[in-house]
Amino acid sequence: MNGHEAWEQHIPYMRAAIEEARKAEAIREVPIGAVIVKDGEIIGRGHNLRETTRDPLAHAELLAIRQASEYLDAWRLLDCRLYVTLEPCPMCAGAIVQSRIVQVVYGTADPKAGCSGTLMNLLQEERFNHRVDVVSGVLQEECSSMLTQFFRRLRGKER
Repeated sequence: MNGHEAWEQHIPYMRAAIEEARKAEAIREVPIGAVIVKDGEIIGRGHNLRETTRDPLAHAELLAIRQASEYLDAWRLLDCRLYVTLEPCPMCAGAIVQSRIVQVVYGTADPKAGCSGTLMNLLQEERFNHRVDVVSGVLQEECSSMLTQFFRRLRGKER
């Protein structure tokens, strides 16, 4: 598979990632969601839980990777795709490379921490032993506005 296929195939899975993000939003977490897909089936889900768990590692992608690894009983997530509403940070990009995910599809870029092409591209770093295909901008407006509205509400409550 490559990232140049029709975007339509990615939409149902990105919608599932958005559902995960809504779960985070419902508990006042930053609305970021992720799912991992293998052979058309979602085998891992995660949403941001950093505040709830007081754990800096509780990013949506890492939780989805852990669940998919448990499902497959393997650390290598071969032939798996990860869908996430926000471009992965350096920690998550590293975990994606380490878990051998073949493709990452993300909704909106992260100008502050994006490591799938915005600040740097750890997913396609030639010096690593694994490179990940990247598709960006799937349901971008929906993913972006969910984050923008969340932070607007947060700032409104702080005043």
